[in-house]
Amino acid sequence: MELTKRLEQCYAAAVHDVLRGMGHANCVLPHTIKPLDPTKKLAGEIYTVSGYIDQTRDAHDTLVQWTGLLSKAPSGKVMVCQPNTHMVALMGELSAETLQHKGVLGYVVDGGCRDTDFILKLGFPVFCSFNTPSDIVGRWVPDRFGQPLTIGDVTISTGDWLLADRDGVVIIPGKIAQQVVTKTEEVLLTENKVRSAILGGMDPQEAYLKFGKF
Repeated sequence: MELTKRLEQCYAAAVHDVLRGMGHANCVLPHTIKPLDPTKKLAGEIYTVSGYIDQTRDAHDTLVQWTGLLSKAPSGKVMVCQPNTHMVALMGELSAETLQHKGVLGYVVDGGCRDTDFILKLGFPVFCSFNTPSDIVGRWVPDRFGQPLTIGDVTISTGDWLLADRDGVVIIPGKIAQQVVTKTEEVLLTENKVRSAILGGMDPQEAYLKFGKF
């Protein structure tokens, strides 16, 4: 949780810049994925799940599958879902409250969400592509847990990390997460020096040349 707390003190744009500088520019999820509550930031280690539309399943079967998905959600992680459809909502009030109760940090989905007002009251961080009243019942089932998935052109694995804020969602490869957070913290310190220098009267170009950051 220490790394999660440190990452939460950063911001997505700075993390992106660090990743790009390290040769990992392909790290940003599609701009269509936005926070339900723009004031909420989400940071943490990722657990992945994916699924697909299957309208041959009955309501009971799909709800058994969905509650199984909720049961598998690990505490202290961020769930990232690739539902492979924009037909239905992949998060709602009771599911969000269940995940929050289990200690899941938040939920990112390349798809829909419903019960928005209730989720906002809960304060559970959800980043999604759109809102719809349509649900998964009799329509959608999960098929892969903890396996690599792709959102946009970014491949995401369980054990990777993310930082999501109102600017967007940045994915950090798990093997370099510690290094990225440390470098981002250094960037933030340098930015503060640049800011202080400019507010103290230094020319912005001079400040950039002195600190190498803007």
